[in-house]
Amino acid sequence: INSMECKQRLNWLILALICPLTAGAPSSMFKRDSSCPKENLNITGGTFVLSKGYSHGSLLRYICPNGYYPSVQSRLSQDGHWTSMTTIRKTPECEKITCRSPRVFENGEVIPYKDIYYVNDTTTYSCHSDYTFRGSAVRVCKPNGKWSGSTPVCGLDSDHCPDPGVPPGSSHTGNMFNINNQVFYHSPLFLRLTLIGSKVRECQDSGQWSAAEPQCYADFTYDTPEEASEAFSSSLKSNLGVSQEYEGEDQHGKKITMDKGGKIDIYIGVDVSDKDKEDFDKAKNIIKTLIDQISYYKVSPNYEILMFDTDVTRMISLRDFKSNEFSRNLTKVFEDLDNFNYDGKSNNTNIAKLYWNILLSMQIEELYNPTAFLETQHIVIVFTDGIDSYTNMGGNPAPKVDQNKQLVTKHDPKREEKLALYVFGVGVDVKIENINRLASHRDKEKHVFKLPDLDEVQKIFDRMIGTSSRIVGGKDSSEGEWPWQVSLHMNTQGHVCGASVISNRWLVTAAHCVQDSEKFKYSQPDQWEVYLGLLNQGETSKSTLKRVKRIISHPQYDHLSDDNDIALMELDSPVTLSQNIWPVCLPEATHDFPAGKSVWITGWGKQREKSGKYNITYTTIQKFGVALHLSVMHIYSSFLCQGDSGGPMTSTESSGHMFLAGVVSWGDGCGRRNRPGVYTRITEYRSWIREMTGV
Repeated sequence: INSMECKQRLNWLILALICPLTAGAPSSMFKRDSSCPKENLNITGGTFVLSKGYSHGSLLRYICPNGYYPSVQSRLSQDGHWTSMTTIRKTPECEKITCRSPRVFENGEVIPYKDIYYVNDTTTYSCHSDYTFRGSAVRVCKPNGKWSGSTPVCGLDSDHCPDPGVPPGSSHTGNMFNINNQVFYHSPLFLRLTLIGSKVRECQDSGQWSAAEPQCYADFTYDTPEEASEAFSSSLKSNLGVSQEYEGEDQHGKKITMDKGGKIDIYIGVDVSDKDKEDFDKAKNIIKTLIDQISYYKVSPNYEILMFDTDVTRMISLRDFKSNEFSRNLTKVFEDLDNFNYDGKSNNTNIAKLYWNILLSMQIEELYNPTAFLETQHIVIVFTDGIDSYTNMGGNPAPKVDQNKQLVTKHDPKREEKLALYVFGVGVDVKIENINRLASHRDKEKHVFKLPDLDEVQKIFDRMIGTSSRIVGGKDSSEGEWPWQVSLHMNTQGHVCGASVISNRWLVTAAHCVQDSEKFKYSQPDQWEVYLGLLNQGETSKSTLKRVKRIISHPQYDHLSDDNDIALMELDSPVTLSQNIWPVCLPEATHDFPAGKSVWITGWGKQREKSGKYNITYTTIQKFGVALHLSVMHIYSSFLCQGDSGGPMTSTESSGHMFLAGVVSWGDGCGRRNRPGVYTRITEYRSWIREMTGV
């Protein structure tokens, strides 16, 4: 293309970028005055809510108690009639959520063996003689329609790759597990399930299977914030070109080639159809949390933020973000988000127009600098409720998504890694088979997620782990004030978790700190460095460094639910106890920590303001001991943040000694007030600790 043609095309694209955002007939032209009848709307066992009463355009959503789901998700008022995305042959009812029967379990036994399993039903697995067991021996049917833990497998270990197993609700063909052998997954049509993930896996030279294990989704199946956060964080780190500090490859062993100055364009699209002010504010807060979390990686992406229903509003333009230094300030971006108001009330969703506008932005970037465009990592993150996304005025968005792919890849399969397409389906009307068509499908990465509401989406990004430990709130401690506090470093990643000294040789921490949840294997002792005797406002070089001899994680730890989230570390040699290194007292199993008791939580990390100073920081919590179940304590804290996991929660007893009451497991929101923190209750594991360590 000559310079004149290029300039003309660029001018046309810029006009196209601006004009379509408000083009078309106003939504008010399609409004009707007719209202819908109030009769025959009830659901057996549940209730319903209306977005606009009984007027035209009102969305009716059915609501069921926990453990149940509505046979009909929603209905829409159109021209005096209630329409539905599913055929209604009888009165809607709340039906029990089920988990798919694990009848595909081979070469072993599952107890109890039933046709249908409901929420909280438990199954146990064992293998026939000569077979080796892998996976979770005990699984529980969860409220989101999934089984806890990992797929149990009974294998012979005689092939190059282990038996990959069969996820509940699916089956596979292929029983040879040597190099280059493949297994093909599918779900029977009569089960009405959607298989998400790779349908083909291949045995590789490394002895590992390609891709990740697929999962079967029913209409009522959702991802939990915990599993979605883990999968999204892992994939995003790879696509941002970073994993952990100074790391040369990501957690899947994939080499990272992008340096810290790499070019990254991130497009964020948010579906605002049928959103009231409360939901719209939640959506804006989700965007801010996501951008804030990304800011802690060692990258500086460019952003474009688009709001869409039947039309598209470009709230932050990528071209402005790149060309205007003032627009690049994230504080300014957050202010613009806070000040942005959405006046539309459309129930329709035009996802195709969203991807078309993203395509226009990409084309403009290519024309401005073709070389830079080829070097750029393009990341698209879309949040949608998916209502009528394939039948409304925009039509099927898949062709538009394909155009985005073709523009970036230039039909070169090697360039597929330059584009990552994520889709978060939010709400009861989401059809995961539809949004799955809009996402990337990469080896060992997940790009499509389904959540019931915006609150659950917020939890995903609250739980994301950045590249360094962060501390929020609390106070700086004095030297020797918390002599049992430990900083755990993994290889060259820096601080990743806390721990507590319980003797001159043993530490206690969280199991999730020491397990590679992707491969369901535990990290190796020689990967760890342990820093004891931490000095306030000091560096770890001033502390005592020890290596790890052995790691013992609780045998019933479940990485999805964080049940039994406790582990022990044995040092390679005893540490010399001193004023700055001293064990915390362990309570007996009968010890009582009453509700209302004050406790202290300590952490080691950088201040949130990103100063280079490391501190041991502590906070006092008054609301204590609200039990979720026997092994967990649930309290409210604004202190929990990245790097606090595995650290101590201590209590002063009448004797004046400090006792270890809990181990930090996870928090619902990094530094967010009135969000629960979850702690492993030490008294429930006292006998296990004594059995393993003699302490």
